[in-house]
Amino acid sequence: MPPLSRRAAGALLLSPLFVPLLAGSAMAAPRPSSPKLSPKASAKGPLGNSGFVAAWEGAAQGPYPVGNPAAQPDLRFAFPDATEGAREQSFRLVLRPDVWGRQARLRLTNAFGTHPVTFADIYVGLQQSGATLVPGTNRGVKFAGKRVLHLAPGQSAVSDPVGLPFVGGITPRFLAGRRLAVSFHVVGTSGPMTWHAKAMTTSYLSLSGAGSHSGDETETAFPSSTTSWFFLDLVEMGVGPDLGTVVCLGDSLTDGTASTLNGDDRWPDQLSRRLKAAGNAIAVVNAGIGGNRVVGPAEYTTAEPFAGGPSALARLERDVISLPGVTHVVWLEGINDLGKSGGWLAATPVIAGFREGVARLRAAIPGVKIIGATLPSVLGSTNPGHGTSNQDAERHKLNDFIRSGDLFDHVADFDRTTLDPQTGGLRPEFVPDSATGGPGDKVHPNRAGYLAMAQTLDLSLIHI
Repeated sequence: MPPLSRRAAGALLLSPLFVPLLAGSAMAAPRPSSPKLSPKASAKGPLGNSGFVAAWEGAAQGPYPVGNPAAQPDLRFAFPDATEGAREQSFRLVLRPDVWGRQARLRLTNAFGTHPVTFADIYVGLQQSGATLVPGTNRGVKFAGKRVLHLAPGQSAVSDPVGLPFVGGITPRFLAGRRLAVSFHVVGTSGPMTWHAKAMTTSYLSLSGAGSHSGDETETAFPSSTTSWFFLDLVEMGVGPDLGTVVCLGDSLTDGTASTLNGDDRWPDQLSRRLKAAGNAIAVVNAGIGGNRVVGPAEYTTAEPFAGGPSALARLERDVISLPGVTHVVWLEGINDLGKSGGWLAATPVIAGFREGVARLRAAIPGVKIIGATLPSVLGSTNPGHGTSNQDAERHKLNDFIRSGDLFDHVADFDRTTLDPQTGGLRPEFVPDSATGGPGDKVHPNRAGYLAMAQTLDLSLIHI
């Protein structure tokens, strides 16, 4: 079942004065919501918006454990049986909204599940540290006016607006970079779990069978940690009529492989900080999935999933078009299509995929600006799925097409920024080498490389 499509944009509503966090505020009137989502919500603002924008995204894939997580702890004790999934346990998912508003909405998903899932005791609060919340900030969330949500396999649902009174009490510059904690209880067993494998952010889990602890503000009931997100794929913020959202669509280079755990230094994160420093409060969200491809796999099912998730074309509706407030898309993808996992494709079918995807985006999101990003070199990679001279030749053809101006509104030339002209591969200062991760694979850059990529984009191209 396709998720809800909405267009929204807005401006932050933040008070410069601090007020006690325990001061309550009335929850906004619930917006009717159903797991059986309608394709379009009513347009109200100048951008066809309802006052909300996408403020965070964790593109759905799965089911767990199929995916490419990074720095993942042993989850055998949290999830003893992956086919059973979660059993009477609570999740505390930690994430960083790119913009804040006085109201939030959550989207929970059972996109790749095979069993109905029941969620109860759903909360959203401000993280203090670890799994501990700032006292008084944990707010109950309802779906269609109810505290319990049932999702059939393939379904997603958007919550009613929930008030975040602490947002009005904190000066905006002190909220920037702060993390939200979304907590919920899975009633009974979930079956195979929809997730986002490579969160590069630590979240927390209760033990299997521990019961409902999502309303707790302390960390005692959450002994297990994970570097993935489960069941949650979107957070929206109610921010008014003047902002939009930039969606960064791609593979592991966007998902942040080899970036710093909990460091928020993927290139979309660093692009967001550049924009904010320049006075542009537009939201930036990350729709990357490690191992993703533009045009493959041809079929993606729960029974036969692929670690890189469904193709960009297959997930375009859920991960871009359905998001509220989208005004720009930066699309960096294709290297996996040209590599071993994609069958060493030539550039031609990938170009055809780009043409189809861009046409669909423009038809669904009038006025959207689409920035094509050139693919950095993987020549000489130690990853057996990449690095051949034939792949590099096809990469050059794909990059020439992206630069041609034949399809995209603008170009972000990541290749030119990261290329070592002496070797034809990544510049050596951009290749990771750490005491824990060892030498990099010459596919994924380190923090310095991601920073250079973020600095490549011309900020004047991103405006409403």
